[in-house]
Amino acid sequence: MTNELQGKIAAVTGAASGIGWASAQAMLDAGATVVLIDRDEAALNDVRQGYGERAIPLVIDLLDPAQCATLLSGILKRVDHLDIFHANAGTYIGGDFMETDEATIDRMLNLNVNVVMKNVRNILPHLIERGTGDILVTCSVAGHHPVWWEPVYASSKWAINCFVQTIRRQMIKHGIRVGEVAPGPVSSALLKDWPEENLRQAKESGSLIEPRDVADVIMFMLTRPRNVTIRDVVVLPSNFDM
Repeated sequence: MTNELQGKIAAVTGAASGIGWASAQAMLDAGATVVLIDRDEAALNDVRQGYGERAIPLVIDLLDPAQCATLLSGILKRVDHLDIFHANAGTYIGGDFMETDEATIDRMLNLNVNVVMKNVRNILPHLIERGTGDILVTCSVAGHHPVWWEPVYASSKWAINCFVQTIRRQMIKHGIRVGEVAPGPVSSALLKDWPEENLRQAKESGSLIEPRDVADVIMFMLTRPRNVTIRDVVVLPSNFDM
C-alpha cells in the first residue's frame, strides 16, 4: 500500500471488471475507500475479496433511469462523503454501420454518453458543496481520432471528450478537477465485440495494453498537486499503429 490516497473516498462505475476494477484496485492499494458500482453483484463480491470494509459494493443498473438517479444517494448511504468519482462504465460496438441495429445504437449512446452525463450531474452538487473533488471519465483514443470501423463508438467518445473539456471549465470556480483517460485497445471484455480480424491483428502485433496500465495513468492524474489538472491523457500500446 502506497498511502497516496489514504483517507480518500472514491466511487467507480463499471467496477466489476476491466479498467473499472483496475482503477478501483489501484485506489484501494493507495489507501482509499472505494464504492464499487456495477450491475453484476456476483462479480463485485468476487473482485472485492481481500480488501475488507474499504471495498464497498453498490449494485446499480445504470441503464435503468430510476436506478441511475439513485447513484449519489446510494453512495452516501455507504460512506459519509465522496472525494473521487470515476465514470468508467461503457460498452462497445464496431464494424459496418449498416449492420448495427437501432436498439444497439440506443444502448451504446445511453451508456457511453447519457449515463456519464447524468452520473456527473448527480455527483456534482455534493462536490460543489464540499468545494473540492476529482471527476475522471474513461474516454478512448477513438474520442480523439475518427476510427473508421467504430462509427457509433467513436462518436460516443467524441461527445465525452467535449463534455469533459467543457465541464472542466465550469468546475474551475468550485475547486473540482475534471479529466479523462483515453486508452487505445485494452485487453478487456469490451474487445469481444471487436471485428475478429482486427482483434487477431492486434494480438499478433502486441497492440494491446492491460487495464492496470490505464489505472497507473489514473493514479498519476489523481496524485498531482491540487493546482495541477491533467485534463486528458491518451495512453496507447507502443505497437498500436494509429
